[in-house]
Amino acid sequence: MDPWLEDYWGDVHARLTTYTSDRLQPSLPSGLRARIEEYVTVESKLDDEEWRHHFVPDVVVTEPFRLSTLEQEGSIALVTETDAVLLPRIVEPPTLRRVQIIDTQNGNRVVTSIEFLSPANKIGRGLALYRKKQHEMIEGNVNLVEIDLVRMGDWAVAVEVGLVPVRLRGIYRTAVVRALRKDQCEYYPIPLTAPLPKIKIPLRPSDADVELELQALLEAAYTNGGYADDIDYNKSPLLPLPKVVADWTSDWLKKNL
Repeated sequence: MDPWLEDYWGDVHARLTTYTSDRLQPSLPSGLRARIEEYVTVESKLDDEEWRHHFVPDVVVTEPFRLSTLEQEGSIALVTETDAVLLPRIVEPPTLRRVQIIDTQNGNRVVTSIEFLSPANKIGRGLALYRKKQHEMIEGNVNLVEIDLVRMGDWAVAVEVGLVPVRLRGIYRTAVVRALRKDQCEYYPIPLTAPLPKIKIPLRPSDADVELELQALLEAAYTNGGYADDIDYNKSPLLPLPKVVADWTSDWLKKNL
């Protein structure tokens, strides 16, 4: 993993999700399809009971936010008591994506959900909502694959951190919970010093696993995103690395760049 890619995670996440769907589809047995689901998380309250809904937008149209003439060419205008200042009322919820493998021969039932975690899944209310969805999928007999390649936020994968040996916690991780073995988790530690692993993606009980090579996906995202030209490796990533990891990374960069 390249820690500097976390600074561009919105684009990287979209690419990883798309490439995962494209890589898996040719390997899936008859009747299974890899689909990308986009959703935003919306919260509301009705009659003192909290309801949370996931809405799938058909089309999202956005416009850059501007403050008209209040700030021009680097100078700040004086504001009088009668001036109205245009401010955003809410923070637009992030659009999240996941790959879902569905069984078209069984009412489009979701067989497996593959999540590339984002900071929105790991911080504050977003973490609480993600854990609720995580629980629903596991209890709904959906195979859950979680790939955590961002350091920002809390521990979010579906195995308690206390059950993972300290030496295996690392910076990044992947967890797989199979529908037929909910009491176990296939845990892949991902140290910064090694290539990303090949992970087994479970399907229906009668199907063999398919393999997903994470390193190849990440390299494709790096190349197609043009990050070699955009990233300044002389600067620290947005979220500083622990000293031991930073020292190793610095030595690696000196030898390879």
